[in-house]
Amino acid sequence: MPWTREQLAARAAQELTDGDYVNLGIGIPTLVANFIPPGISVTLQSENGMLGMGPYPYEGEEDADLVNAGKETITELPTSSFFSSAESFAMIRGGHIDLAILGAMQVGARGDIANWTIPGKMLKGMGGAMDLVAGVRRVVVVMEHCSRSGEPKILPECTLPLTGIGVVDLIITDLGVLACDKVNGGLTLLECAPGVTAAEILERTGAPVRRAA
Repeated sequence: MPWTREQLAARAAQELTDGDYVNLGIGIPTLVANFIPPGISVTLQSENGMLGMGPYPYEGEEDADLVNAGKETITELPTSSFFSSAESFAMIRGGHIDLAILGAMQVGARGDIANWTIPGKMLKGMGGAMDLVAGVRRVVVVMEHCSRSGEPKILPECTLPLTGIGVVDLIITDLGVLACDKVNGGLTLLECAPGVTAAEILERTGAPVRRAA
């Protein structure tokens, strides 16, 4: 069976390493905060001006003044700090964030990403996506393998407006995990979700995929 949203977040949390400063994108990536592995200490950063976010609050314990960049309620920790969004983006642009876990609408075989707009649709804005993919040291994308209409979201080249070129290191979908070769192009299948075959992933991917040795 394909991974659920929570299982996707739990798998993405395995990419965290001790001491990381991490930015979580809107959607499934925000759930990663609830699955940080035991023994791993990371600091979560938000573009709207918070460093050291805690997990989602329990029902009834929400604080409307504590939100992440996606306007979702979060919790603070004893070590949390607050500042302006300008300082937050300075952290990102200055290369001080180790990892960004982001959603996407499309990913190209060379690590290109499209995750900020669909032509013809009204959107609130691009947010911090372009700064994140350009400024962080490693980018992991978490998304469903195909669109609601069944079209592949992993393609030789993105057809939607790009957020960044050659920036994605790893793609985690509901079907499995693929690595992007940002230098030479190409995708490598590293892992299949339980009950999902490599053949199924290859069939539902719009770009050629090689299997890990």
